[in-house]
Amino acid sequence: MKFLNDLAPSHDLTYNDVFMVPARSDVTSRFDVDLSTTDGTGTTLPLVVANMTAVSGKRMAETIARRGGIAIIPQDIPLDIVAATVDRVKAAHTVYDTPVSVSPSTTVGEALSLIPKRAHGAAVVVEDGKVLGIVTEHDGAEIDRFTQVQQVMTTDVLTFQVGIDPRDCFNEMSARHVDFAPVLDGGVLAGVLTRKSALRSTIYQPAVDADGHLVIGAAVGINGDVSGKAAALLAMGIDVLVVDTAHGHQDKMLEALPVVVAARDAHEATTGHRVPVAAGNVVSASGVRDLVAAGADIVKVGVGPGAMCTTRMMTGVGRPQFSAVLECAAAAREAGAHVWADGGVRYPRDVALALAAGAASVMIGSWFAGTLESPGDLITGPDGRPYKESFGMASARAVSNRTRDAAGFERARMALFEEGISSSRMFLDPDRPGVEDLVDSIIAGVRSSATYAGARSIEQFHARAVVGLQSSAGYEEGRPLHASW
Repeated sequence: MKFLNDLAPSHDLTYNDVFMVPARSDVTSRFDVDLSTTDGTGTTLPLVVANMTAVSGKRMAETIARRGGIAIIPQDIPLDIVAATVDRVKAAHTVYDTPVSVSPSTTVGEALSLIPKRAHGAAVVVEDGKVLGIVTEHDGAEIDRFTQVQQVMTTDVLTFQVGIDPRDCFNEMSARHVDFAPVLDGGVLAGVLTRKSALRSTIYQPAVDADGHLVIGAAVGINGDVSGKAAALLAMGIDVLVVDTAHGHQDKMLEALPVVVAARDAHEATTGHRVPVAAGNVVSASGVRDLVAAGADIVKVGVGPGAMCTTRMMTGVGRPQFSAVLECAAAAREAGAHVWADGGVRYPRDVALALAAGAASVMIGSWFAGTLESPGDLITGPDGRPYKESFGMASARAVSNRTRDAAGFERARMALFEEGISSSRMFLDPDRPGVEDLVDSIIAGVRSSATYAGARSIEQFHARAVVGLQSSAGYEEGRPLHASW
């Protein structure tokens, strides 16, 4: 990447402070752009779901990996829950969505509480693996909540067999005017398709491990039995191990990171499978160099740009994210490593600019919190708008969860100090309620950015991007108007 007219900035920059200049291009279609990453994670999209309790869980991990990204399970989740999550994701189909399944005797009330767990908008009624019907929110409207679903379900159900071309599925659903179809394997429910998911299966390539299963990552902290937890996570089959703390450039991180790397190397010697180790967070070249020297393959970059983070307002510590990524990516490249840009992205343009600055992938948290796939329950506000609750990982709420095994006095004392929002309402976008809807928007923007730069890959995009500086008025000029002035 280079600055327009070689104009080096005199101060650090946020994503809002910069723009990209179009160049002569022979890339005529978004579909000619390959967004596969080179950081060793196996992802085919440069998207990482942040290891936040309110964002990353089994449904999010499965869904994002099916489209090419990866989710990181937070460090404060009990190991038995992490193991169950990894097993669930590894068992998921790489093409067909996992259905919401209910029995014929399930009540309408219970079914309606389960349907919003995924973006399908329907549940499959199953008995002994056989599909009996489907039930939607519309079927349950104005129906007594204790009514059994077998009394309201639709029994005339279009089904497909495993292996059928998604294009044929889309055409058949369009002809039948239906948007949801169970997929069967020998008569037994194997998954579901919607018209959108049939389309997406031809656009995206799933991120899979050496055995063809969807990928998933997990985080470990720098306190406690770091070696034991890292070994346990590796034994579960996680594909990326993230050593995570708010201040990554500290001695305790530099002590914990080699311990994790040693556990990774021992696992590799036994299995022959190398798991990348990411560590962070830092915002300086020296921080990158120290973490890479301690064994990190990937360094997480970002202090304070996240929507749930109050670090900059509480401490004055942090750095504008575009400049942080630019400097850290250059240092990582010199050291033979990679960076993830963690936080501060609110629009597809920001993701594109992070990649232009040299990031291998972009980590997203709060933006994905307000989706059907995030772990929280869907809540409807007084105004009728659905939302999910989100909170920062340095908030009192998160610290309380992370220190649940500590003595009461110590736990209460640690909870006094927080650098994050403990409760925030992340409203679902009615036009993009699912994380895949957001991925569609992000990737459309990033691929289009690459075509403007004449790039067919992330590496070419970083090499060819020309970035200029703009005022706040310049940024506002680029914002669309949803009503006339």
